[in-house]
Amino acid sequence: MSKRSVNRRSGSKRSLANRRRCGVLLHPTSLPGPGACGGFGASALAWIELLGRSGVTAWQLLPLAPTDGTGSPYSSPSGSALNPQLLDAEQLLAEGFVDPFDPRDLAPHGDTPYPGSDELAAGLLRSWSRQPAERRRAFERWRRSERHWLADHCRFMVLRELQQGRPWWQWPAPLAQRQRQALGRFDRDQGPALLREALVQWQLQRQWQRLRRAAHGHGVELVGDLPFYVAHDSADVWSRPELFELGAGGSLRQQSGVPPDYFSATGQLWGTPVYHWPRHWLTGFSWWLGRLQRQLELFDLLRLDHFRALQAFWSVPGGDDTAQMGRWRPSPGGPLLALLWLRCLLAGQLQAGRLPIIAEDLGVITPPVEALRDNFALPGMKILQFAFDGDPINPYLPANIHGRRWVVYTGTHDNATSIGWWQQLNSEARARVEEAVGGGVHAPGWQLLELALASSADLVVAPLQDLLELDDHARFNTPGTTEGNWSWRLDRPIASLAGALGGYGAMASRYGRAPGTAPAPTSAPTPLAEAGASR
Repeated sequence: MSKRSVNRRSGSKRSLANRRRCGVLLHPTSLPGPGACGGFGASALAWIELLGRSGVTAWQLLPLAPTDGTGSPYSSPSGSALNPQLLDAEQLLAEGFVDPFDPRDLAPHGDTPYPGSDELAAGLLRSWSRQPAERRRAFERWRRSERHWLADHCRFMVLRELQQGRPWWQWPAPLAQRQRQALGRFDRDQGPALLREALVQWQLQRQWQRLRRAAHGHGVELVGDLPFYVAHDSADVWSRPELFELGAGGSLRQQSGVPPDYFSATGQLWGTPVYHWPRHWLTGFSWWLGRLQRQLELFDLLRLDHFRALQAFWSVPGGDDTAQMGRWRPSPGGPLLALLWLRCLLAGQLQAGRLPIIAEDLGVITPPVEALRDNFALPGMKILQFAFDGDPINPYLPANIHGRRWVVYTGTHDNATSIGWWQQLNSEARARVEEAVGGGVHAPGWQLLELALASSADLVVAPLQDLLELDDHARFNTPGTTEGNWSWRLDRPIASLAGALGGYGAMASRYGRAPGTAPAPTSAPTPLAEAGASR
């Protein structure tokens, strides 16, 4: 599928800008289905159809990239690729891209054997030579259109497999250093394996774009998520080491994190390489622009995680084991976003003249960060679970949310469910919540949600767990821990969610958030005209 055709479809969503609406946060791995996790199959299609019927017009997802060893999609071996675990076997079988599998060769998932990503990849390669010529030509066209990331992704994944999972800086030097002769010999020797990886990504792209077309047909926009940094052991860093602050042999010269604060006396150390911004300047930010453009070809709206690092980032010496000795260093976020704005303008991806980006601006945010966000008219985030600490100027209190350029959440994938949060509150905080909702709290998620819907924010998003009134057994992630995360899965059919989603849509309509209840303004200023405007 060409980039041009994807961009045209992206333009069809521009009318969503400046419209009050509501959405649900749910990662595809949590959808029900026959495999080890949910994916891009029938359940995802049924989910989109139900959202549209219910008047819920946004589906927010986490990064769709391959996950790390803990299952986190925020630390990926390949930031532009899609996660092979999301590939739907039933579609591949129905379309003849793979042959039926012998159940004896498959691992059981639930009551029946089901092919995993490795089996599907092998099946795609086995049947490829028998595919019609038109399919083969379509694949080659797509392969050429994605060459800016695809070839190195395939190389990295095959090399990682051959090197038994060792990080790239421990590979043989000719391959770790990407010496031309070594890469050429590798490409020749590993042609089938490289083809296998490319076929997997092509099929993931085909299946995702099928879902995207369905979402647009049902009036649902897709909201993606992009980590600010990329993993040290990733195709991104291996293929372009000069763009990162690396030392000899690929070691970290400087690493990412955040400084000490009220929650941590030693700060947070993330262990990903920080960017070597002078090199990005010299290349016209081509790597960053390509990375962002790739995401905007997958999604209608993109949440940029750790947005504040576009203005200044906390840089820690690579050998340190705490973040205490770091320092703030400037980032060229303004020029980068200006170039992205121009590229999106040419591609038809602006929303009412604005970048289709949500700024994740949680935590302690400085005036320069706010200015960068506001100069480009980017919506920020408000989390209602953070609101009730007793501080009357707490920026997350519903009474302190002013203006439309916000996305208001009850909680995110990193929070407890609203019931779990309520159960952990002390009596003083509970009293403050009761005052805000105007009475006793009997359904924390729904009552927080009504506060969000009543706000002036353009977009409200609720995790599905809150709509289903689930406790912390359904929590998706607990920051600072490495076990038990990213694995929650819906244990009921999509059709059974009609009551919860229908109730959400009905409640949203009372606040002008159903389709057709709040027409968008006829015009909107450009980011340059809005620079410095009050919110």
